[in-house]
Amino acid sequence: MKITDVKIEKFSAPLAEPFRVAFGVIEDSDSWTVKITTDEGIYGLGSAAPLGFVTGETLDTCYLVMQDFAKAFIGFDPMDIAGAHKLMDSMIYGNGSAKCAFDLALYDIIGKKKELPVWRLLGGTDPVVHNDITIGIDTPEKMQAAAEKFVFQKGFDILKVKIGIHLDDDIRALSLIRQSVGRDVRIRVDANQGYTVETALQALREFDKLGIDAAEQCLPWWDFEGAAQLKRENKTGVKLMLDESIHNIYDARRAAKLDCADFYNIKLMKCGGLYYGAQIADIAEEAGVGCMVGCMQENKISIAAGVSLVAAKKAIVEADCDSFMFYKGDDDGIPGGFTREGGMFRLLEKPGLGIDMDI
Repeated sequence: MKITDVKIEKFSAPLAEPFRVAFGVIEDSDSWTVKITTDEGIYGLGSAAPLGFVTGETLDTCYLVMQDFAKAFIGFDPMDIAGAHKLMDSMIYGNGSAKCAFDLALYDIIGKKKELPVWRLLGGTDPVVHNDITIGIDTPEKMQAAAEKFVFQKGFDILKVKIGIHLDDDIRALSLIRQSVGRDVRIRVDANQGYTVETALQALREFDKLGIDAAEQCLPWWDFEGAAQLKRENKTGVKLMLDESIHNIYDARRAAKLDCADFYNIKLMKCGGLYYGAQIADIAEEAGVGCMVGCMQENKISIAAGVSLVAAKKAIVEADCDSFMFYKGDDDGIPGGFTREGGMFRLLEKPGLGIDMDI
């Protein structure tokens, strides 16, 4: 089987409202969809959702890189996923979301060729994944109202709360949320690099009182030594997670060696797709570290892939694959991939990613 055509199109769906995190505001959700077609008539879909302050890509630079990949992949064997990454890595450093789009499209093709859903192709046996929902930074009262809506109207029992700008506001928002939703709802927080070691240690003591499960990326992405210090000095029950620090297998190995965290947040757009995402999970498992699969402002193509990785890997015990629900209408309009009831996602038995669309 050989690749005969690659098509790239923009995917646009309006966000219900801007989404604020510690290092910026996400106001739009444009991404790129790639369709790779083979000489056997099988095609695969992938998606690239670049985010400048995480992946170092803009929508425009991502498209330029994808155009180069598209030319290079003509005549390539789509079943050779390792060779595909070797080719892309030889062409350009980083650019994880551009590489992710091609990675996902190839896995979609491989699954269709082998008549297996990607989650089974990766080794999964249980199609059900328990997912959280994210609350962006706002006034404490508005964050409390969002938590009440997600728990009591939408049926979620795991919340991820964005923090990291003002510690006092963080504590107030979390206190109000806990007061509203009770102790049975799990809560984790994400500081998006907004704290220092000192403020993080102070925050963790307060988080512990509120029954917070985990705190994600308290420190700047580059501060592995600080993350190791924070883990050594954390005497609370709050687990520590790295996100922006873990882009590739080398980051995962460094974090494991320094004992920087209890969990890694794997994002397909950071690491370049399922191929390397699965390897990060394996590195974590060997080091006794848990994993979560998170997302950027992604649509259901890459979300289906991320949920598939959760279902497939033993080390991945948490899921934060919720971005497709922040579009107007609570969905991006892309059919297939999985069904959902509240925070319970059930992957489909359809071959490949199970996405029912074409471009």
